[in-house]
Amino acid sequence: MKRRMKKILNYILISSLTAGIVGYMAENHEMVVQATSAAIADVKNQITQTQNQIEDINEKIEGYEDELALAEELIADLNAEIINTMTSIGMKEDEIAAKEVELVDKQGEIDVTEQEYESAKLQEEQQYTAMIKRVRDMYEMGSVDYMSFFLAGEGLSGVLNRMDFVEEIYEYDRLKLTEYETTRELVLALWNQLEQEKTQLEADKVSLENDRAALEAQKVNLDGMLAKKKQESANFEAEIEKAKQEAAVAKKLLQQEQKKLQQLQAQQKQSQKGNTAAANGKYTSTSYTSTIEDANGSDMGKKVAKYACQYIGNPYVYGGTSLTNGADCSGFTYRVYQDFGYSLPRTSTEQRSAGKGVDYSDAEPGDLICYSGHVGIYIGGGKIVHASTEKTGIKVSNATYRSILSVRRIL
Repeated sequence: MKRRMKKILNYILISSLTAGIVGYMAENHEMVVQATSAAIADVKNQITQTQNQIEDINEKIEGYEDELALAEELIADLNAEIINTMTSIGMKEDEIAAKEVELVDKQGEIDVTEQEYESAKLQEEQQYTAMIKRVRDMYEMGSVDYMSFFLAGEGLSGVLNRMDFVEEIYEYDRLKLTEYETTRELVLALWNQLEQEKTQLEADKVSLENDRAALEAQKVNLDGMLAKKKQESANFEAEIEKAKQEAAVAKKLLQQEQKKLQQLQAQQKQSQKGNTAAANGKYTSTSYTSTIEDANGSDMGKKVAKYACQYIGNPYVYGGTSLTNGADCSGFTYRVYQDFGYSLPRTSTEQRSAGKGVDYSDAEPGDLICYSGHVGIYIGGGKIVHASTEKTGIKVSNATYRSILSVRRIL
């Protein structure tokens, strides 16, 4: 009996000890599970913060890149304007040189005409002096007693003959004087005309020189603007490089946090594949197809926008119209619409008048967004796809990254 009681007491004692150990282990396991869950929550929170930091940095980089792209577009525009201005200056200088040649030629004509005028005037004065002398002689002769002619044996016929001769001389002098006066007046009129033409040429030359001075001042201003934009571009490049370094540090930290999360999740036997997929889904680029589909607009306009987005990353080439080998801004829109059977004008300025105008607030995928010297295709969500610069190629940007001149609906 005692022996049996002892066994029962031993069994009760062992059972009690076993229950205590099991309870302790269960309680300790629960504490481990709770600690792991808390650690996972902390790591996830850290990952979220790091992801947000990376997103902020990427947005900052995108903003700097948009500003840099705009600065590079403006630099290209300024370079073109400077070249055009220098060409205009050269043309003005050629015109000024031509005017100077005309002035030299005109002065030569004036010198010749002045000599002719002086000669005609001298002949007129000489003829006038001779005529006065002859008139005076005739007057003096007229005061002589005509009887002397009779006494001289010439008679009346001789006197009449002499008077006819004097009359002929007077008429000759009068005609010559009139002729010289007419010549002098004609030469004087030509001289005055040439002087007026010379004055006009001098005025034209002054006007051309003023135009050249204005163009040179414009070039100085453009050079200043270009230097400023190049400095802005350099600043943006420096900020982009700095932000990329920050992003690299943050991404490395993110990798460490994600690795730590994987280890903790492995302890809880969670699917790292699913978590990785979720993480990758969160960090992949925005789906422009979804952006296009979610926007209001026609099916054809959305097809145009989706088609255009297929060529993101392809090169920018001045004067090009190839979606694969390279196009400029208007060449890109020209070719996209051509592939859908629509014919657009070739330049961005001409495309600003294509289709019909709509407000930007009513913009739909497929619409042309027109800027000064630039054009892109709206894809929805406040975005455009466009051939930006040689450095960035075909890309997506915010539609309002520069001032919008018009929105044209082609479809």
